Amino acid sequence: MMKLHVKLVKAMRDLGLSKLWLYARYQIGLRSGYYRRMTPSRRDDFDGSPGLAPYASFPQVSQADRDQAAAAADEVCRRRVRQFGGEPIPLNLTIGASSEHWTALERTPPQVDLKLIWESGRFGWALALARGFAFTGDPVYAQRFWELTGRFLTYHPPNLGRQWQSAQEVAIRLMVLIFCDRVFAGAPSSTPEHRRRLWQAIAEHAHRIVPTLAYARAQNNNHLLSEAAALFAAGVYLPGHPQAEAWREVGWRWINWGFQHQISEFGTYMQHSVNYHRLMLQLALYVDHLQRAARAEAWPDETRGRLAEATRWLWALTDPATGRTPNLGANDSAYLFALTARPVWDFRPVVEAAARAFLAGGVYAEGDFDELSRWFGLAAPARLEGRQPQAGDMLRVESGHGRGFLRAAHFTDRPSHADQLHVDLWWRGVNIALDPGTYLYNAPQPWDNALQSSSVHSTLTVDGQEQMTRADRFLWLDWAQAEVLGHMQNDECNLDWVTAEHAGYDDLGARHQRKLAAHEAGWLVTDTVSPVGKADMRYHEVALSWLLPDWDWSFTSPDTLRLAGPDFSMSVTIDGADHLNLVRAGETIHGTIPPRPVWGWHSPAYTIKHPALQLIAVKVNHLPIELTSAWKIFE
Repeated sequence: MMKLHVKLVKAMRDLGLSKLWLYARYQIGLRSGYYRRMTPSRRDDFDGSPGLAPYASFPQVSQADRDQAAAAADEVCRRRVRQFGGEPIPLNLTIGASSEHWTALERTPPQVDLKLIWESGRFGWALALARGFAFTGDPVYAQRFWELTGRFLTYHPPNLGRQWQSAQEVAIRLMVLIFCDRVFAGAPSSTPEHRRRLWQAIAEHAHRIVPTLAYARAQNNNHLLSEAAALFAAGVYLPGHPQAEAWREVGWRWINWGFQHQISEFGTYMQHSVNYHRLMLQLALYVDHLQRAARAEAWPDETRGRLAEATRWLWALTDPATGRTPNLGANDSAYLFALTARPVWDFRPVVEAAARAFLAGGVYAEGDFDELSRWFGLAAPARLEGRQPQAGDMLRVESGHGRGFLRAAHFTDRPSHADQLHVDLWWRGVNIALDPGTYLYNAPQPWDNALQSSSVHSTLTVDGQEQMTRADRFLWLDWAQAEVLGHMQNDECNLDWVTAEHAGYDDLGARHQRKLAAHEAGWLVTDTVSPVGKADMRYHEVALSWLLPDWDWSFTSPDTLRLAGPDFSMSVTIDGADHLNLVRAGETIHGTIPPRPVWGWHSPAYTIKHPALQLIAVKVNHLPIELTSAWKIFE
């Protein structure tokens, strides 16, 4: 365990004094009782009317999409929901309810993962009812919305209970309430009493966000963007409220600051996560829609430029045939505006909407993925010309029907995973070299966000050490920085190969370099661990890991593993290792390596994990050490 004073010094170095000071301010406000006084449990008495008109019309969708929307809404009417894209479970509107103020609960650990408490409070179920009503006109869906929303507000009075503990969760709920009010406004059950109570709830939510913005600023991630977007939305939607102008100004200031400081000039989002990148773009699309609907001021040029680059980044990682992306970084399966019939893992609806909003052109054929675009008032423009772009920190090498990605990031803020030089491989839309995902943030060991470590990614470790120092569940220190050393393009402007290295093992006197190259029907991955600094003849242990699908397997030779999948087979031949091992679901099934419980698992969505095959090649020698992995596909 890292000593506290060492951890503090490293946190000051990596995170900066301003973030630590903002977090200290939040703790002072919490412990002094200031936030309790600033967020009392009382109703807002707003008696005005919305500043935005209800939806005049709804998107036109196919019969299949209408049927899907009705089925999802019917599920909610039966009090069933699909959290994180999983199987239906009971909708629990009382979870997190308490007579205690949120500040008291902030200092009391919950009995279950907080995300399991908060998910129903994000009102994703309300969006399902809204889509069902919009596409069928069935008044039952509106009636059920008002019934369930009324119950939720009764169970969770302002600022009491866990549903008010996180200002970000409050912000997400506020934005969905505004959306649903505009959708259901014309329904017979949308009485003046129901709508007025909803407007008051929106104001109560906005009141909760303002005092604790210091925490969101300390996090400087999607927390800040969500809370700023919600304040802007509340200010636009309730223009007659005494605080409306302040909400709108504060929200607009921090949403622009956040986009300008959290997105790099190359489009990388600071959380280094595909899922959080999508969440960030969804927030941008929501605010962009409100701007246009309210005829508010346009985005500053710098903000629009960063959002354009962020759109290109996500487009670069999205498979045009399936909509899937590498499972890069932290993945809590957040999907704020599921206004599409497409599953949660299909990123194309957000890519299409963001391209229309920030690149002034579409990406995919009109009608295929444009429901979200139409909800946000983004008409179909001309399709963008040119090839799919590249993401500078996740470079793509195409081979036949496959796509390979090499991870090489330069961190300017907290990394979410220790995944430098991870390689993600895909063939015909099937992920064959996997990123493990996340599974759970808050769980007893060993599942306390354990899939963020280097040893479970498709990369290598030296002497059993992580690339960076894990300080707690969400904090890495001593950031390993990567650098792209070279690449080659072919005549079709695709990459034939790319080479990068990272400095995470420099303290061991070792530098990891990796080359990903297209090779026949597959790829050739070359890993070199070279001495750095003072030369010595110490022996080092290099463990190269590949996370693979849970397919039928066999070793056709001591250095070749063959896997048989549903539609094709593949082999991985590793040259240069002393021995190969295979681990599945925390158990060694080939070789002698002592397994860890978190090895051999893949989490495609939050709370879900499946067995996977983890191939581990071990080499013990003095440096340099070279290992090559030849991937071949058989169709």
